[in-house]
Amino acid sequence: MDLLLTNGTVVTMNREREVLAEADVLIQDGRIARVGRNLRTRGASLRVLDVKGRVVLPGFIHGHLHACQTLFRNRADGLELLDWLRERIWPFEAAHDADSMRASADLTFAELIRSGATAALDMGSVRHYDAVFESARDSGFRLTGGKAMMDAPDTHPGLAESTEASLAESLALLERWHGTHGGRLHYALTPRFVLSCTEKLLREVGRLAREKQVRIHTHASENRTECEVVRQLTGRDNIAWFHELGLTGPHLTLAHCVWPTAEEIGLLRDTGTVVCHCPGSNLKLASGIAPVPEMLDAGVNVCLGADGAPCNNNLDMFVEMRLAALMHKPRVGPRGMPPERVLEMATLGGARALGLESELGSLEAGKRADVTVVDLSGLHTTPFDPRDVLSPLVYAARSSDVVHVIIDGRLVLKDRTLLTLDASAVAASAHQHSARIAARRR
Repeated sequence: MDLLLTNGTVVTMNREREVLAEADVLIQDGRIARVGRNLRTRGASLRVLDVKGRVVLPGFIHGHLHACQTLFRNRADGLELLDWLRERIWPFEAAHDADSMRASADLTFAELIRSGATAALDMGSVRHYDAVFESARDSGFRLTGGKAMMDAPDTHPGLAESTEASLAESLALLERWHGTHGGRLHYALTPRFVLSCTEKLLREVGRLAREKQVRIHTHASENRTECEVVRQLTGRDNIAWFHELGLTGPHLTLAHCVWPTAEEIGLLRDTGTVVCHCPGSNLKLASGIAPVPEMLDAGVNVCLGADGAPCNNNLDMFVEMRLAALMHKPRVGPRGMPPERVLEMATLGGARALGLESELGSLEAGKRADVTVVDLSGLHTTPFDPRDVLSPLVYAARSSDVVHVIIDGRLVLKDRTLLTLDASAVAASAHQHSARIAARRR
């Protein structure tokens, strides 16, 4: 069924960054057919949704996520990265089975959709990643992701795998899911980070990514201690090591990059590698503040992401946008991260993180119809200049302001109600499986 969103304030994020008042978005066959005014057309199959007084914008895209960890929310506080992983996260992940993984993914996509997100780049745990794709398939969410790859000798015993097994399972998942469901689901090779992966595995990931034309998604330079250990083991800095092994390029998205050297920022720029800024996670784990304004000024592609629920503790892009807009100002000045720059990171930047910039990230004819509609009439956003909706979107809006969400032309949230997931059932299942994992973790 074709859909017409009419009478809204349309934030296009097109090349001219046009914001159109009282405008329409016409959606046909899952794509945006036209953006403009007075697009009302006749047709028995056309559904009209009046969005007068509301803001229509591209769906948010998280460039770094861990859907497998959402069940661990509020269970991993007060630790720095490496202790957080070893003492809490890896034991929890090792306790997952397929049913708990599905419950975690359902909770993730329900929260993401209700907060205006339409797509994400995800890293799973070592096992049960089919359940994450199954959840994205059924919820209507757009997902690029893959199983975590962890073949280092000191890997947590419940997650340990051989190099051969890690590659074989990744390739099997790729064959089952990559490009399926109308191109809404894609596979990415996801080695966890340098400290959990052998050189042999990382080199092979670089080769396979080029051969199979898929993305690589991993972590880099998140924490000072991590960076020091990587230097001791490899004689290189994180990003420089990835570059030496042949992983860098537009097909690579690196989460965090809190502690890159000046040389590495140059490598990121020159290779077109994408960085995902995760401000909430970096603050909670005391990892530091990434030099995002400097990276953007240097020409590095930077997007936004929530990371995992145990290190955030929510998956709300509005929170991440506000943090990204505010946390850098004391160092670079009040104009260093204006709302338009931050909103670009949450939309077009995320599309680049997924390698789908020609399909997503802006409301333009021919692109996939991934759309979010936001109500800015609440007390917490009032008043604002109607000629400038970007400021309230980035600084003041909340996930509860999201009214409708459309993915691939399909309404998945209407009038703040999930249409593809039962919110009550998702929450009940999450409580049940979270308690079960906590009892099983080792």
